[in-house]
Amino acid sequence: MKYTFIFLLTFLSISCFGQLDISNFIEGTWKIDGRESYERWDKLNHSSYKGFSYDLVEGKMEISEYLNIENQGKEIVYTASVLKQNSGKGVDFKLTSNDSAFTFENQKHDFPKKIIYKKIDNYTYQVQVSDGKKKGFSYKITKQDIHNSEKDSSVSNPNYDADLAKRVGADDYGMKSYIFVILKSGTNKSTDKKFINESFRGHLENINRLVEEGKLIVAGPFGENDADFRGLFILQDIATISEAELLLQSDPAIKANLLSMELYTWYGSAALAEYLPFSDKIWKIKP
Repeated sequence: MKYTFIFLLTFLSISCFGQLDISNFIEGTWKIDGRESYERWDKLNHSSYKGFSYDLVEGKMEISEYLNIENQGKEIVYTASVLKQNSGKGVDFKLTSNDSAFTFENQKHDFPKKIIYKKIDNYTYQVQVSDGKKKGFSYKITKQDIHNSEKDSSVSNPNYDADLAKRVGADDYGMKSYIFVILKSGTNKSTDKKFINESFRGHLENINRLVEEGKLIVAGPFGENDADFRGLFILQDIATISEAELLLQSDPAIKANLLSMELYTWYGSAALAEYLPFSDKIWKIKP
């Protein structure tokens, strides 16, 4: 199993123990010195990152493993799923030390059991991989220039637009994390028509406000259904479900419990909001 990429956990561990912003460090493309082997990492949400490890063979990208890093409570957990190994199941390593170097361990794994990362500078790390005794090896990794697609070996799409990808917040897969909201009938069964009408007028006004602020990119009602679904929202650029719940309390119909809500994290195309400028050109009557 390859573990050339685990060094990136060091940056996540800094976030966990020192409460520092690590997005500028962990995100990007990293190269093993002397080899055409790379890792690419992107932020999925406030507490997790996803990536992949690959080699360049005759100019083509050959992916060898898929990676995930999560902050699970008080632990930083890295999981690697190597293609055609371990029946596709991931192997976890946990951060155990962050003193002069960063150490990650899984004593139950055959090899490696221990990975140590020592910072040389902001763009270079020395990585040591071992069984905790005599067996092991080491190498250096260097951060690549990700701003120039001609130099970025991770760009395999001839139509790739780096400026657009950056503007919409896309990761390497053209995706980003959203909050998906399902609206249902609430517990308030009031029959006061004036109150209901005013609340839902405020509901529509609040939708328009959230759209203008760039937070809400999809909204619409469901047709009649047995699940009691009333409508849905897709929110962007919101870190947590708790933050989204607080934001949606500005909706009078939700605040009055005329509508209830279920919230989920959702991973979709980062280009989703690009339809909005066109949507403002096709309506005749404002609801």
